[in-house]
Amino acid sequence: MLTLETIDLNGAQSLLNLSSNLNLNKILPNKVTIWKLRNNNPMRKSYINNKITIQAFDALTKLAVEMSKALYPYIREILQSRDDIDKNPYAWNNFKNRFIELIYERLNINSMRVKKLIDPNGNDEILIKNLLTLALCSSDEGYQKLRTSLLNF
Repeated sequence: MLTLETIDLNGAQSLLNLSSNLNLNKILPNKVTIWKLRNNNPMRKSYINNKITIQAFDALTKLAVEMSKALYPYIREILQSRDDIDKNPYAWNNFKNRFIELIYERLNINSMRVKKLIDPNGNDEILIKNLLTLALCSSDEGYQKLRTSLLNF
């Protein structure tokens, strides 16, 4: 989700709108509910140890897939920019800088996992993997691909 929000500057509102469009209002009725679910991540500053239901997990997965589909042209542009960094570094550098800014804003930077994300020498691989995963889940079978990937993580 953080990768998607890095691309979509209005990510929280986009998630809420998609939730409504996908008829997920019972599970994700508002931004606060989405925020609370996202705070189940132990790397976040405001970590809350709640059990997430399978319905909520599926709803968040569906949101991520639909956002990936909508943002696919941008995902592709960022990946192409990374591959052609000498000619067009703008998209990749903007994405990477914004991602790191969001990490500092939202995650516990004292965590070893988070330190790997903000390490400029090692985070390219992680960012590329995230972007490729999102690009692949924008296909017709995207929901199943992402769900399986997350459950096997």
